[in-house]
Amino acid sequence: MIPLPTTDKQALSFGIQNIDHVFQGVKPGNFTVLHDHPICKNLIFRLCVRCQLPEDRGGLDSSAIYVDGGNSFNPYEISAIAREFNSDPKSTLERVFISRAFTAYQLSAIVSETLEGALKRYKSKLVLISKITSLFLDRDVPAKEALELFKKMTLYLADLALKRNIIVVATCSNDEPSKRQVVLESILLKRADKTARFTETKGRLQLSIKNRGSPESLTVDILRDEATLEKFVEA
Repeated sequence: MIPLPTTDKQALSFGIQNIDHVFQGVKPGNFTVLHDHPICKNLIFRLCVRCQLPEDRGGLDSSAIYVDGGNSFNPYEISAIAREFNSDPKSTLERVFISRAFTAYQLSAIVSETLEGALKRYKSKLVLISKITSLFLDRDVPAKEALELFKKMTLYLADLALKRNIIVVATCSNDEPSKRQVVLESILLKRADKTARFTETKGRLQLSIKNRGSPESLTVDILRDEATLEKFVEA
């Protein structure tokens, strides 16, 4: 087992003690992937809220850009999380700038053609992409073309995070297990600076963390009660 990393003051945490103790937050300059469990959606919603907090409360004092690749944005959940952190729900939602994609081509274009301009316009330090692989599974998109588009898009995201020193976080789920999904996920995880895989067994949520360049992953139990898990995961 590898040792826990040292906490980075610039890192943005989720505000869940059991997870934050192990994961140590998402960091500027990094492309991070959260995958394999519905809790990932709640976690990126929490980042939308927490990034807006002042720095002395663990935030970035920044707006968030949410690129919705899975039609998953939920304003009610954002509002509930805002109240949890004593933030005004309406003001919080107004500082989350949403761009929805309905095809792989749209998602690729949003990332490569409009994302950097939006970062400059809104002065955002956080970009979130939900269900980043899902639109590339569409059978109307030829497999070879889907893979090439996805490779270019993920390379662009990793380079953008480093170039602008921002946080980029994507979620990925195995809702539609297939050969194409396996290949896309392999590309994604190799591109990421840090990955967090969440798996659930008999009411226990396990987190496996992998950093680029490290031969080992760190795996720990983080939540062990079914009722606790239900708090963070929508049905």
